[in-house]
Amino acid sequence: MPERTPVTNVIFDMGNVLMRFDGPYFSSCFTDTPEDATALNSALFGSPLWTLLDSGTISHETMARYARAHLPERLHPNLAACLEHWPERSDPIEPVNDLAIRLKGEGYGIYVLTNASTRVMEQLAHAPVMPFLDGYVVSAEERLMKPDPAIYRLLCDRFDLEPAECLFVDDNEDNCTGARVAGMHAYHFTGNVSELEACARLLG
Repeated sequence: MPERTPVTNVIFDMGNVLMRFDGPYFSSCFTDTPEDATALNSALFGSPLWTLLDSGTISHETMARYARAHLPERLHPNLAACLEHWPERSDPIEPVNDLAIRLKGEGYGIYVLTNASTRVMEQLAHAPVMPFLDGYVVSAEERLMKPDPAIYRLLCDRFDLEPAECLFVDDNEDNCTGARVAGMHAYHFTGNVSELEACARLLG
């Protein structure tokens, strides 16, 4: 049997792995009633155009115009406030950040690969792991999105990584499948940080 290549790099998704992403919660922060929060979320975070924003194919202004068109005028100020400030409500998932920082201290390469808009740094900048990252790739900046295997290969090419030496962590199983197609190991994160750590150490 050939010797297994050990994992020396861990690549984290951002939303709901390193940072919380919760459209209904964000919407509730900028509205006064559950009904208004539902309407705001449907027009913004729950809109099909949100994916286009993350893909880099529409601008933030286009997203705002679409959302305004799908909301009563009285909620336009709420929408504006939400668009401006929702990243501030995206809290770090501390145990995952702590794990990433520990792994970095043990010699692992630590990266982020995220489907996110060009405003990604408004979230990622207040992730505790940010100063420890070896690099990151953002879908909107590359015009590629997970689970397309091309975006995982792009990250490996950019940072001179061997896919077989990488563990990719995402809360979306389809994105994990894309990583496996690209030659990486993958872990579907559902909230169990101890299990994630055990997986990383087993492969390392």
